[in-house]
Amino acid sequence: MGLRELRTARHLTQTELASQAGMSQGYYADYERGDRPITNMTLGKALKLADALKVKDLRKLLDD
Repeated sequence: MGLRELRTARHLTQTELASQAGMSQGYYADYERGDRPITNMTLGKALKLADALKVKDLRKLLDD
């Protein structure tokens, strides 16, 4: 499941999720579109994003 699917499953907008993860909506959108490789995300950002998405296994963020 990709970022968009994880986000929409939680009924969150990009803006809401980005705010919870401590990043701007535009920055988050780059990850969701694949313009910014998620594998280059800092561990801190990945942990905040996983927490906001209620994902316990960070590898789920990498699934497409």
